[in-house]
Amino acid sequence: MITKKKSENILELQVKDLAKAADVSTDAVRFYTKKELLKPRRNKQNNYQLYNRTDLIRLRFIIRAKILGYTLNEIKQIFRASENKKTPCPLARNIIKNRIDSNKKHLREALALQKRMEVAIQKWEHMPDAIPVGDSICYLIEQATTPNFNH
Repeated sequence: MITKKKSENILELQVKDLAKAADVSTDAVRFYTKKELLKPRRNKQNNYQLYNRTDLIRLRFIIRAKILGYTLNEIKQIFRASENKKTPCPLARNIIKNRIDSNKKHLREALALQKRMEVAIQKWEHMPDAIPVGDSICYLIEQATTPNFNH
């Protein structure tokens, strides 16, 4: 239920209404509330959580920030800087710059792994299945990790 307090003309939204307004699930709203990214007040009459316009703005911001790869802790840091009337822009920039560097490293590692897997499966196509002998567990994997296997 969407209500406006007459005395203050403040928008008040219940969980389902906030979720609908931001196009997210009610579970997402509750999760972000639990993580203290949203700060609803309690209705003393029915104990419902009531969200205001600021919560809607914050929820939409969370969605945008997550699309760019920000973690919830990083989003909290950005909120904190903004609430303290400091520009969060240098923080936002540095987080993404570092994330890009990290992503590039992970991508290189993932591509190298993909190449090792492709080489292994190509060679394994021509190797027979075998029952382990002695200390062997799976000779396909054991052969794939020998120094001469990738050459």
